[in-house]
Amino acid sequence: MDTRHMRYFVALAETLHFGHAAARMNMSQPPFSRQIAAIEKTLGVRLVERNSRNVALTPAGQHFLADCRAVLEGFDAACRDVRLVAGGMKGELKLGFMMHAAHSVIPALVRLYSEARPDVRLILEERIPTDIEEMLAEGRLDAAVTFGAGPAPHLRTQLIARDRLCLIVPAGHRLAEAEAIGPQSLAGERLIAAPATVAPTLRTAIATYCASGGVIAHFAFEPRLQHTIIRLVQEGLGVALIPQALCGDLAEGVVARLLVDAPEFDVVLCAPRAGRNPAVPELFAVAGRA
Repeated sequence: MDTRHMRYFVALAETLHFGHAAARMNMSQPPFSRQIAAIEKTLGVRLVERNSRNVALTPAGQHFLADCRAVLEGFDAACRDVRLVAGGMKGELKLGFMMHAAHSVIPALVRLYSEARPDVRLILEERIPTDIEEMLAEGRLDAAVTFGAGPAPHLRTQLIARDRLCLIVPAGHRLAEAEAIGPQSLAGERLIAAPATVAPTLRTAIATYCASGGVIAHFAFEPRLQHTIIRLVQEGLGVALIPQALCGDLAEGVVARLLVDAPEFDVVLCAPRAGRNPAVPELFAVAGRA
């Protein structure tokens, strides 16, 4: 038996008429009747009672009808779902993002994508930039929002935002009320920044900015996470240059100041060109509106 035989039986059980059931299945009545008889022979039970006037289900037939409907519903759902998954309308998508993006583009991107693909389950992974690069290469992420780091032939990349560095200092610091803060103003300051092994784009931007004013950057502390950097500044342990997107939600006692000719950097959506997840293209389609 297969699902075709189940459909024959369901048609008969729902019409209780061999002629009508055969017509529903686009068959003539004699071969249809033979199919029903074959089903009963295979199962070794009588499913219907029939005479010249009436067709009625036996208790076994009533139970078999319920089971057939459940099997066919599951089978039809499986066929439907596999087409939806292949078309990127269903399934799951593993999206990585750095903490900076959680304060800028991620909320809008997730909302837009969820509206466009409500049956795709988004698995969100907040990671440091270097972990994102590794996870994309290993196929553990389908796509990611991270800092633009120059040409990457193995990645499809789309610019979705541009940010710049700003300075944060403890309240009461000599630069807390300064009007124009250039790289020379950072001379002698203890800088707090993520190490190059965690956020190479930011680390390079900070060092390059200091060097543009003849200042050698002195990195006093190197925590991995931006939230930790902000807390250390709050404790008066140094100053930091962080993405401006993070400056809208600073801890009490921390002051953000704009920089003269502040370094800018790209925030991009990227995905492996060899990736096979059909749910990814729509993510790029909505990213321009995030």
